[in-house]
Amino acid sequence: MSLASMTGFGRGEAVGHGIKVTVEFSSINRRQFECHLSLPRHLGALEANLYTLVQNGVRRGQVKGTVQISMAPGSAAAGGLHVDLARAEAQIAALRRAGKRLGLRDDLGITHLLSLPEAVTFDAQPDDPLKLWPLVQRAAGAALDALRRMRAREGGALARDLRRRFKALRVLRARAARRAARAPADYRDALARRLARLGECLPADSALLARELVVFADRTDVSEELTRLESHLDQAETLITGDAAAGRPLDFLCQELLREINTVGSKANDAPLAALVVAFKSQLEAVREQIQNVE
Repeated sequence: MSLASMTGFGRGEAVGHGIKVTVEFSSINRRQFECHLSLPRHLGALEANLYTLVQNGVRRGQVKGTVQISMAPGSAAAGGLHVDLARAEAQIAALRRAGKRLGLRDDLGITHLLSLPEAVTFDAQPDDPLKLWPLVQRAAGAALDALRRMRAREGGALARDLRRRFKALRVLRARAARRAARAPADYRDALARRLARLGECLPADSALLARELVVFADRTDVSEELTRLESHLDQAETLITGDAAAGRPLDFLCQELLREINTVGSKANDAPLAALVVAFKSQLEAVREQIQNVE
């Protein structure tokens, strides 16, 4: 299993009792799990069951779900359908007033009656909404499966992009390690050149020069930070290829990567190393943006 995106859509249908239940789910990215459901009023007793079903199938992100009831094809005898005209007229009038105020086109048609709350009922529909739960559950299960498939496809694309970006971070870390190893020698040469310009000349084994180089090397040593950066990058690769939800752990690792590279930058007394730190942070910011879409 690869990464899963938090963006997706799924639709499912189920037919029974002379009616058709249609369930649609859409999801976007959020730090935690959120679920907002819209059901016909007479099915309100099923909301808790539906919420649990979604929660068991989606670990992170905001999910919006709608449940619609309509007459099943081929089962709609004229006497089996009842329209509450007063309720329908009031609801349509309210919709038209809102549409006029918002500048929306008035294209309400007879098919819109089926989506009006409690305006349309069917004789075949059970009085107890709990009896409809198996039908709603079947439609919701199909919609949830479709949602997860789409999130998985999106997640595959995210995983490929993240692997490419983490590879770039590894290259930058390796270049920073090589540059950090050369920095003391370059500093020694630069110090010798400055002394020469001042007319001073210290022997290569000068105790003063040696002491200055030891202090510089100690103050600018970033070997521990670079080791931890490599470890964090290894963990990120494991998360990307693993089965567990990776979004929040990856977000945490990015925070740790940023902390370590900031420490490298604060210790760096070397322009080329500082430039590598800037490049690393720029690439890391792109990674963090992508991770906001990972479940």
